[in-house]
Amino acid sequence: MKHAHTETDQPVQLELSDIRLAMQLFGEHGGHLKKIAADLGVKIDARGSTVFIQGDTIAADLARIVLTQLYTLLEAGYPVYVEDVDHAVRALREDHRTDIKDLFLDTVCMTAKKRPITPRSPRQKTYIEAIRRFDIVFGIGPAGTGKTYLAMAMAVAAFKKGLVNRIILTRPAVEAGEALGFLPGDLAEKIDPYLRPLYDALYDMMSFEKIAGLMEKKVIEVAPLAFMRGRTLNDSFIILDEAQNTTTQQMKMFLTRIGFNSKAVITGDITQIDLPTGKSSGLIEAKDILTDITGIEFVFFSKKDVVRHSLVEKIIAAYEEKTDGISNGLK
Repeated sequence: MKHAHTETDQPVQLELSDIRLAMQLFGEHGGHLKKIAADLGVKIDARGSTVFIQGDTIAADLARIVLTQLYTLLEAGYPVYVEDVDHAVRALREDHRTDIKDLFLDTVCMTAKKRPITPRSPRQKTYIEAIRRFDIVFGIGPAGTGKTYLAMAMAVAAFKKGLVNRIILTRPAVEAGEALGFLPGDLAEKIDPYLRPLYDALYDMMSFEKIAGLMEKKVIEVAPLAFMRGRTLNDSFIILDEAQNTTTQQMKMFLTRIGFNSKAVITGDITQIDLPTGKSSGLIEAKDILTDITGIEFVFFSKKDVVRHSLVEKIIAAYEEKTDGISNGLK
């Protein structure tokens, strides 16, 4: 049964005390207000530093909450960008009690362009807190939820603070065994395509020259998972990406490499397994085997936590619906 929503007779009114901050809140040519209005299906008008919101009662009140919370961010000195507006609407639509300031002001580190990297959803906040508290954290969920990017930001922050001496980034490459020998080029040229997404995140956080220097000194290492065998990794922040494509043996091998004063973050999407038929995913098995071990934390993301372009969440939902339909048809 659908609940009837009522149209507000009188616009919801919001008085903002600082006209300069109000203009920043509204965005260039009122772009932020237009974005909120379109996302929530309401009409928003601004006269001076007063905002009038008209529409469905619940949606109008949500728009007021979004604007109020974004305004408190501006008061705290946080520059609000259009993507922040998008993330705020999503987070507050999911739970109107969410404290946006608690998320957006928790700066993990700065990008190379001096923009803060912060959690953009309550689940991302939980993930960051888990990485701070636990030595081994699994981040499991769909693409676009920030699993790898935030892990990378935490690794860079830990290195800059002197908490670790090395950053090690690894991925399972299905062809990272003998098959690499048949590919043209030297070793770096052969493995780079598998590891490019890790480089991309890293380059967002440090200058190319800084990364090149640290890689030359082996302070930052990017390598296929197969290259971890036989090593003990002390004083390191280790990220295993695309972990759904590890075998049981590879996952066990990786987890037993972790030495003293090290952190490991394992990320993956168990709906995107590329292993050959008959091979079990080490990530799925780890989820079943390790859940009850104290000191290991699992954080599960869903499509609601997607922080890429707003269409990505819709694409994931559409594919899930299609897949569910096929599955039901086969039952």
